[in-house]
Amino acid sequence: MPPRRSYDQYCSAARALDVVGDRWTLLIVRELLAGPRRYTDLHADLPGVSTDVLASRLKDMERDGLSTRRRLPPPGAAFVYELTPRGRELLPVLQALGEWGRSGLGERRPTDAVRAHWFALPLLRLLDGDGLVEVSLEEGLFHLHAGAGEGPVYGDGPAPGEPDARLALDTATCTAIARGELSLSHAVRAGRVEVSGEGALAKALRET
Repeated sequence: MPPRRSYDQYCSAARALDVVGDRWTLLIVRELLAGPRRYTDLHADLPGVSTDVLASRLKDMERDGLSTRRRLPPPGAAFVYELTPRGRELLPVLQALGEWGRSGLGERRPTDAVRAHWFALPLLRLLDGDGLVEVSLEEGLFHLHAGAGEGPVYGDGPAPGEPDARLALDTATCTAIARGELSLSHAVRAGRVEVSGEGALAKALRET
């Protein structure tokens, strides 16, 4: 494998960008925060990336200790990619980038792809407490592991088990929350987010 390009600057920000500054790397991290993913699933949820670039970035991430590749046991027998503990440390970096970039969302362009789980990180940042949350949008279902220590931060589809809270909202409301134009608590009070469930998170949201 060719040597990694470097800014050759004795600066922690430059060193970090040596590792994650290439196009697509942080978005691959975003996808792997959902847990182990197959190459085909990653490619499907990263519209616009070429197969060559995706394969190259995954190799770079393995080399730099951000992710690993392993084979699932039978009957799966497919290779999956997953984050290392060092890779998972990028969660607050992605959340900070998302908060900084939310003013640039603007209106959705006709060419903009969207996946329901892309709203996971903005919502996760706003949830106060620990627990499993299932979110229903027009685009589909996803779930969040609020306060997760290890393991997946979010995932596609229904929650694995009984969630502590279920949130149902339309995409316009979720977009307004992601942009910072509407707080989650205000959306709940205004009836734009339907909260169900008997867990502590659900009760806290209903009481906001």
